[in-house]
Amino acid sequence: MLLEGSYTLRSLQPFDASPLARYFDGLSDATRRRFKPHPLDHQTAASLCERSLAGELRYVVIWGKQIIGYFVLDSHSSQHEAARFLSHGIALQDGVDFLFAPSIADAWQGRGVASLSMPALLQFARVAGARSLVLMGGTQATNVAAIAFYEKLGFQRYGGYYTDMFNHDMRLCLEPV
Repeated sequence: MLLEGSYTLRSLQPFDASPLARYFDGLSDATRRRFKPHPLDHQTAASLCERSLAGELRYVVIWGKQIIGYFVLDSHSSQHEAARFLSHGIALQDGVDFLFAPSIADAWQGRGVASLSMPALLQFARVAGARSLVLMGGTQATNVAAIAFYEKLGFQRYGGYYTDMFNHDMRLCLEPV
């Protein structure tokens, strides 16, 4: 799918292992601390590109020949996420409540890449059967720009939890296709 300009949003492919590893290498410590669905190393990049797991959708944003964005949509909720949302009165269900983990390369943050990608990602989620997107691990309270971005998209806060800081649980209810 072509985004504005020369950006392309597409599913992660087997030939993306090296570009994905370079993407992971280029992330700052601050960005790494905010993205934790899996390790951000070369071995993980190779593994992600080699396999296709049922219920896991992975997308990349390409500019030129480099990956500048990486998104995970996972139709399997974790016990940790499910328990937290249940405490807020929301029973997450596998296959319809997708976990969502977005990341954008540091040099591209705040430049509209995520905003351009979201309509297509939301459509991909709907087509895959999602009724909602849950931010995987929540959003760190110190990540004010991300919270504002998610709320602009319609994500709602549902309390949160503490790690070394407070994390807001956030969820977006999707309209049917």
